[in-house]
Amino acid sequence: MTGTGLTDEATYDRKRIEQWRAGNALSRRGMLRLTAGGSLALTALGALPSGTASAATPIVKPLPPEIFEVYGTNAETRWEALSGQGYLTPVERFFVRNHTATPTIDVGTWRLKLFGSGLRGGPVEFSYRDLLRLPSETITSAIECAGNGRSYFTSQQGQTVSGTAWKLGAIGVARWRGVRLATVLAKAGLTRNAVDVLPEGLDADYVTGGVNLGKVRRPLPVEKALQDVLLAYEMNGHPLPPDHGYPVRLVVPSWAGISSIKWLGRIEVSETPLVSPWNTQYYRLLGPDYPAEGTLVTRQVVKSAFELPWNAEFAAGDRKVLRGRSWSGNGRIRRVDVDTGNGWRQAKFVGAAADRGWQRWEIPWRAGVPGVHTLRARATDITGVTQPEVTPHNTQGYLFDAIVRHPVRVV
Repeated sequence: MTGTGLTDEATYDRKRIEQWRAGNALSRRGMLRLTAGGSLALTALGALPSGTASAATPIVKPLPPEIFEVYGTNAETRWEALSGQGYLTPVERFFVRNHTATPTIDVGTWRLKLFGSGLRGGPVEFSYRDLLRLPSETITSAIECAGNGRSYFTSQQGQTVSGTAWKLGAIGVARWRGVRLATVLAKAGLTRNAVDVLPEGLDADYVTGGVNLGKVRRPLPVEKALQDVLLAYEMNGHPLPPDHGYPVRLVVPSWAGISSIKWLGRIEVSETPLVSPWNTQYYRLLGPDYPAEGTLVTRQVVKSAFELPWNAEFAAGDRKVLRGRSWSGNGRIRRVDVDTGNGWRQAKFVGAAADRGWQRWEIPWRAGVPGVHTLRARATDITGVTQPEVTPHNTQGYLFDAIVRHPVRVV
């Protein structure tokens, strides 16, 4: 089986759209967006803004050029910088996705507020110390931007898309410690009829095209919130760094990174469907292969990358071991095949498989005649989804899962 790996979240989204349409008329020719005043307006599907923000110092940590490629408020990890780093991505090499700029937050006065019709008894607040007192859980999970691989829509498929031109470095795997969101929702008085939670960050309002879209926020169905979502306060054994959500962030395993809201401040819990620009205007698959209203981006897709620089050089005749990593939102990777120009060969797995992270692999290679050569890696996950040759086009360049053609030079 090949393709984007979309699952039954599409059924959930249809229900949400149907319920919302009944009261707010979401047309088949437009998408809902929030205006600066907070009211709903329609945006033509063909005119969605790319959404770029700027700040004087948007990222706090150092961004050495040998490790990161910087795109304004965002920083992508170079894949060669992961070579030899082990399974977990070191914090200093973990990619950064900011809509505006990393905020400075006083943990002593920080509060997490839960409110809405999906709670019994009114709003509830938790301090940082309150969360530390609750039972903790540690998980290892990838966080990956939905636009990871976006640039290949253009460079490989000749298609125009909007948004940051990520290669494959908008992903990292870390060990997260925190409190299950299910635990906090239970203590806050979650009702049986709650359907959505809407986490919201404390970074600055996002303004694009002269329109203030407010705080970064995106709804989660209660079913997912209760399943495996973590309120994380540690990353790789240390308190969260500022760029990665200090003091508390969400970690939503297997789903697009936009769901893992950083610098968490509020969570609305509702008995009716919730919307924000991040599930109506952005993070929808829009294009000829999708419904007119688009398909909601939720679960991540299967991908593979080599731990090599683009256009890496090798001496003719050299024997090398090519290394890389593959991952999928559907769970463990079952198989990886590599093509160095003479057909597909199965790669050898390195280390244990992981449901929420990635699978490392390696394969021997002898550099051939001088010239430009193309390396390709193709993964198959535990559900049988295999990376395709082409990803169906969507206008905002999300969920690129096609096999990436990685050029190297033999000299």
